[in-house]
Amino acid sequence: MSSLTRLLFAGLLLVSAALAAVPKPPNILFLLTDDQGYGDISAHGNPVLKTPAIDALRAQSVRFSDFHVSPTCAPTRSALFTGRHEFKNGITHTIYERERLTLNATTLAEVLKGAGYTTGIFGKWHLGDEDAYQPGRRGFDEVYIHGGGGIGQTYPGSCGDAPNNTYFNPTLRHNGTFEKTNGYCTDLFYAQATRWIASVKDSGAPFFAYIPTNAPHAPYHAKPEDAALYRDKTPDEQVANFFGMLHNIDQNIAKLLAQLDAWGLGRDTLVVFMNDNGGTAGTKVFNAGMRAQKGTPWIGGTRAASFWRWPARFKPADVPGLAAHIDFFPTLADIVGVKLNAKLQAQVEGRSLLPLLDDPTAPWTDRTLVTHVGRWPKNGEPGPFKFKNCAVREPRWHLVSIDGGAQAAWQLFDVSRDPGEQTNVAAAHPEVVQRMSAYYEGWWTSVQPMLVNEKVTGPRLNPFAAAYWKQFGGEPTPEQLRTMDPTRDPLAEQERKAKKKKQG
Repeated sequence: MSSLTRLLFAGLLLVSAALAAVPKPPNILFLLTDDQGYGDISAHGNPVLKTPAIDALRAQSVRFSDFHVSPTCAPTRSALFTGRHEFKNGITHTIYERERLTLNATTLAEVLKGAGYTTGIFGKWHLGDEDAYQPGRRGFDEVYIHGGGGIGQTYPGSCGDAPNNTYFNPTLRHNGTFEKTNGYCTDLFYAQATRWIASVKDSGAPFFAYIPTNAPHAPYHAKPEDAALYRDKTPDEQVANFFGMLHNIDQNIAKLLAQLDAWGLGRDTLVVFMNDNGGTAGTKVFNAGMRAQKGTPWIGGTRAASFWRWPARFKPADVPGLAAHIDFFPTLADIVGVKLNAKLQAQVEGRSLLPLLDDPTAPWTDRTLVTHVGRWPKNGEPGPFKFKNCAVREPRWHLVSIDGGAQAAWQLFDVSRDPGEQTNVAAAHPEVVQRMSAYYEGWWTSVQPMLVNEKVTGPRLNPFAAAYWKQFGGEPTPEQLRTMDPTRDPLAEQERKAKKKKQG
């Protein structure tokens, strides 16, 4: 062999070794729970709840300890799938058409599909129930979902599920056709996802399987045998059922991950686990030392689990860097090798987490995040609620306004020393308050033109209900018509009743 031939051969070996060292784009399994809190995981210190499968997944993953989402569900989902704050997607609520993901946004599912992925969703969508907003038109090939924000939920206008739906034996919509099922909702979603993965795993294309369960969201209906595990260990029946629902999720995760291993897919599949907002029923038992819960801008309302397991590339580690739901989109795009075009660069404001996933000690520039609960009254103007339930976060500081309105009522917390947010230090650090409040002012001004769902009048019938009656026959009862009336404001009605009861 000549010297030149040997050099060429050695060069080819080096190139081959380099290519082999970089894994091909992985299959992606994204598990998202609804209303599970950061503290509702036994590995995070919960003294009652046992989550062995989630604990094992956590131990095998890169773990973000300061990862934040939105205070409620539809906002978080929109940020995950667009890479930008929910207000920029037109989402300022979970109902009243204000949960619809603007049609001007490009979704992560569309990007992955364009990169050659086969895509499927199994569970809760909650980004618009009208046909144009449905996941089958937003990048998903396989769709197996309920409607509205939860199984059985119905609100005025477009947001609602199939009529009279329940967690047991629900009617679910499969690629546009309703199917009457037999079983418990979480079991059904995981079973369908497993069947779908089995059908596409040998196609030659990678898959993106998104399993956003409606559980453990209220109403708290667990399988009886699951709730029984916690009935004597929790303060009330609601928490027993809530923990029972999480036990069921944990079992389903264990089965699905074991099946991936049985198929030989575990090493080359990126598994991401998150929860969608702060805790709910479980905070009566444990809240990981945090203040408040879902529906608030406190850290207890936004801190989430974020576990990333990809054995072919990532090594288990803890990452302290401040990260958020808006980073999910650019991270997956980076992992699969998609370069964001000009339109996507203008849309995505998050950062790729891939440098931290590869090396938790990698440089991570300080950043500022904004939280706003939204949820101002139906047909209301945003302005009077500008400083109501909002916050600005830097790695060290958390600036919070709970009781403000058109004017701020800022409190400042040094979360590096006071993670439970007990001591307001605004008076001692006026320069920090000024800097962070100025950032908030600029942010608020920037999002106003993008609040495209405000004061939209929804349809007379929920689209899911209308499609159900079209398929199976029948028509709405007077009470169903009243419930779906787009002119109604049920939250205002609830407030009036509560006020009247308090006065009486």
